[in-house]
Amino acid sequence: LSFFVSFIFQLGGCGILGVGIWLAVTQGNFATLSSSFPSLSAANLLIVTGTFVMIIGFVGCIGAIKENKCLLLSFFIMLLIIFLLELTVVILFFVYTDKIDKYAQRDLKKGLHLYGTDGNIGLTNAWSIIQTDFRCCGVSNYTDWFEVYNTTRVPDSCCLEFSENCGLHSPGTWWKAPCYETVKIWLQENLLAVGIFGLCTAMVQVQFNINFQILINC
Repeated sequence: LSFFVSFIFQLGGCGILGVGIWLAVTQGNFATLSSSFPSLSAANLLIVTGTFVMIIGFVGCIGAIKENKCLLLSFFIMLLIIFLLELTVVILFFVYTDKIDKYAQRDLKKGLHLYGTDGNIGLTNAWSIIQTDFRCCGVSNYTDWFEVYNTTRVPDSCCLEFSENCGLHSPGTWWKAPCYETVKIWLQENLLAVGIFGLCTAMVQVQFNINFQILINC
């Protein structure tokens, strides 16, 4: 039973790693919007998480097969660390929601200055896709781009009807919605419930494994 639980845990890690690799291969040009954390993309997060979960599951499987108390105890400790990290992240997120919003907007505005520059094709593509798909412009509003270009213009992805150099036209031809609030509302409507359910499920699973490992080690 201990081997089966550990094996399921490892399979979950394989699945997460597979999705991360698929995103990296198929969506490689869609990178992070953050200038402070250029490697913080969905693909990279999934790859790191999947690898970490796989390693933990492997330790549990070997410990169960060999009936090695040291490995089983290591498996238990790593599960406990995951549970405490999840709990800490959830608490900090709800306590510092306003501060997180302010920091995120400030960091995104800083990242606008990297738009279209050499070596930042991922960030450039990400902003172009978001502004086109969500029909928005800038972080707070389209005037965020004025500071980037030092003139009254926006990227062509902000235009109501796309055409070459349409970002040089009048503001009446640009999207007015702020991207940060638009994407945030979309996430709240579509992913908040799913995310909470997934996080609660993960915490329940980890807690079950912790209790199970306590019984085994006892």
